[in-house]
Amino acid sequence: MRMLFASVLTAVFASAVGAADKGVAVEWGGLKSTTPAGWKEETPSNKMRLAQFKLAKETGDSEDAELALFASPGGGTVEANLDRQVKKFELAADKKPAVSKIKIGKEDATYQDISGTFLKKFPPFDPNAKITKVENYRQIYVIFEGKDAVYSLTLLGPAKTVEKHKKEFDEWLKNFK
Repeated sequence: MRMLFASVLTAVFASAVGAADKGVAVEWGGLKSTTPAGWKEETPSNKMRLAQFKLAKETGDSEDAELALFASPGGGTVEANLDRQVKKFELAADKKPAVSKIKIGKEDATYQDISGTFLKKFPPFDPNAKITKVENYRQIYVIFEGKDAVYSLTLLGPAKTVEKHKKEFDEWLKNFK
């Protein structure tokens, strides 16, 4: 009996490790891609999020980065959403977000890269919520208009941690089909 239990336990553990090594299949806006294996899937922190992942912090950073995916029927224009993201940061006078056009699968998307002091607020949509200023933060925001919704995602965290994951994040975006 102990031998059977040990065998089952080993099989379950090996299966879990194998699944973790492969990443998580994500469907977003009718497109699919698999995350890098090191991204840890989390339960979304609110109902607006389709999926949420934790990306391990860089040495010296105090916290991990977070990736959240959204679908918003009637979610506003791309420009309005880009402006809303910029308002979450204090930027140096000579610093503007980098904005570029990319393809995600067959979709035309906008890619916005913001660095500065993040105005952390909880709950995020409460106008009376306390704001905590967090320096050296970075957010990559990607948005496209789908047939039934506006699809967006945010990769947010300490600047060094976001930079650590940027190459694999960009590759993950390219793999959406």
